[in-house]
Amino acid sequence: MSPQIQKPTVWLVSPYHTGSHLSWAEGYADHSRLRVVALTMAGRFWKWRMQGGPMELAAQARQLLATEGPPAAILATDMLNLPVWLGLLRGELPADVPIFLYMHENQLTYPPRPNEQPDLTYAMTNWLSQLAADGVIFNSDYHRQSWFRALPNLLKHFPDYSHLEEIEAVQARSVVLPVGIRCGRIDEARNDLGKVDAGPPLILWNQRWEYDKRPDRFFRLLYRLAEEGIDFRLAVAGENFRRQPEEFEEAWSRLAGRIVQWGFVESGRAYRQLLCQADLVISTADHEFFGISILEAIVGGAFPLLPDRLSYPELIPAELHPACLYTDEDDLYRKAVHRLGHPRAAPPSLQSHVRQHFDWPVVAALYDQAIG
Repeated sequence: MSPQIQKPTVWLVSPYHTGSHLSWAEGYADHSRLRVVALTMAGRFWKWRMQGGPMELAAQARQLLATEGPPAAILATDMLNLPVWLGLLRGELPADVPIFLYMHENQLTYPPRPNEQPDLTYAMTNWLSQLAADGVIFNSDYHRQSWFRALPNLLKHFPDYSHLEEIEAVQARSVVLPVGIRCGRIDEARNDLGKVDAGPPLILWNQRWEYDKRPDRFFRLLYRLAEEGIDFRLAVAGENFRRQPEEFEEAWSRLAGRIVQWGFVESGRAYRQLLCQADLVISTADHEFFGISILEAIVGGAFPLLPDRLSYPELIPAELHPACLYTDEDDLYRKAVHRLGHPRAAPPSLQSHVRQHFDWPVVAALYDQAIG
């Protein structure tokens, strides 16, 4: 009997291990041909994770080095202060282990909260981590381009020794690889759902209850539709990180008779079944580096109405841009009226496109190729 072939090991270093960071890490680990070992910390106190996280994650790395030896490669997220982590492991981690930095988000072009000034310390941490990495992975071309467009202004903010010439070198070793989604789980939810009673078209919000997603625009659209007597139902999911999101409280009152779901859906199965019942999924965001929740809704069958900017044009085939992307709030209103009057599932070509480009088995193979 031939000996079992040992898979190469990849350390996945994730200081802020929750939400979409966690989903990305687990999706890759579950579908990679490599052995992915996660070094993680709880997903809270994000600033402290970027400042102090290297201490705990270096301790975890030492344990693995003692028991297993070094990995074949390292894939760290943007929440890691990579130079500090490597410094703490000086003399212990072999210098020839390739290190890749995955930019799930960044602290330079992420919009600050209203009336809040951005702290450039964390953007610099992102940049120093990119300098220390052998390769940098962005989850969308929009993310990559917006980062490198803003980076010179960040470095020029400082008085001297900015090393602007390094930007071109890091840009040359950066690539774009999408986030994967679990299409199979959504298909299972649809099969388990069975027959659903027909009713007015269901509009879905499945993004964070946060300022950068612009829920005020979303609810302004719904109030306008309601005032015009257009019939619809409403499902508002997504996580809420604020104590009193006022626009949601107002919407709960004004749209109460149309609401079929309100708040975070704790059960993954129930959430996926909700996706499969939605007719329209709408984004009104000012900020989006990728768009996992939109892709999941499309696989569930929801027709997307999305801004013609940010990362959204990358998610939708060019021939469907006129139907799925809008230019302003009036254009969104016109498209929403049309779709509610003529409800249809996401076009088969769109659902097929999402499966072919964003299903985790496809995406994990791209990551394996890039880092393996």
